[in-house]
Amino acid sequence: MYKNKKILIIGGTGTIGKYLLEELLDYQPEVIRIFSRDEYKQFELQQKLSYQKNIRYLIGDVRDEKRLERAMEDIDYVFHLAAMKHVSACEYNPFEAVKTNIIGTQNVIQAAINTGVRRVLFTSTDKAIAPTNTYGASKLTAERLISAADYQKGPRRTIFSSVRFGNVMGSRGSVIPLFKKQILEEKEITVTNEKMYRYMMTPFQAVSLILKANKLANGGEVFILKMPNIKLNDLVEVITEELTKKYNIKQSINIKKIGLRPGEKMYEQLMTEGEALKVLELDEMYILTPAFGRNEVTISDYIGTNDNNIYNTGLEADKEQLREWLLKEKLI
Repeated sequence: MYKNKKILIIGGTGTIGKYLLEELLDYQPEVIRIFSRDEYKQFELQQKLSYQKNIRYLIGDVRDEKRLERAMEDIDYVFHLAAMKHVSACEYNPFEAVKTNIIGTQNVIQAAINTGVRRVLFTSTDKAIAPTNTYGASKLTAERLISAADYQKGPRRTIFSSVRFGNVMGSRGSVIPLFKKQILEEKEITVTNEKMYRYMMTPFQAVSLILKANKLANGGEVFILKMPNIKLNDLVEVITEELTKKYNIKQSINIKKIGLRPGEKMYEQLMTEGEALKVLELDEMYILTPAFGRNEVTISDYIGTNDNNIYNTGLEADKEQLREWLLKEKLI
């Protein structure tokens, strides 16, 4: 699918963007363009992958439609990963979240239609379900923009679809690197609420979902991986046990409870009750069919493309399964 093709990764210097880039390079594309506004992260990535001659680095912002349009010239596939994604930052700066997550997504849609790219895949979040914060609400709106774009595109060939992620283990700003830093430097972990549950996935799972969804998409769908639901207390215990053993830390690690931050939930959801009534189910993911247009979509529209490189997880993960993932992905 990607051999000799031209690919654009918007937000390509983020955690998932870099994992996706390295995976796609194995498919021997003609070129991969990395689009982001962070000049320093682009420099770091260039240094790391200097031997790769088919990567182009473009400075730009999703808030700039004209720049996106230039970046998409002659492109086959677009992966839209850029976002303001920290809950507290979005709560304190809500219109900045709107400009990046909503207006930025509409800019991606318009640029894709204008340039005639084949496919656009948008990355959403489980926080978009019954949102209680600006981040989730902005991502829900962006999801709806993507689904509506596929219905409203007329004769244009571009296929638009979305994937919903949980928390990606080890991503920039996530709790795993934070906990590691706190244990090593302060011998204390700050926890919002130990009874909190979160859907979590490894970077490998996230990239596998992206590639599988992009292959299956007919237009307008939202793909949701069957992510493991992890109790925060289990995560704290596993990280503490592994790091104290690895670094031979003798003193006990204090756990400091700080309470939920503005907009945070105790529990996240994969989908709403209404969505669950019309969802299609594959072994490793759910597919929310388009809200508009094709009403007779069945599971047979998606069967026949069986990739085995996605963890076939259920919705619960015990401590040992969590420990295995963290060690395998070298996150602690």
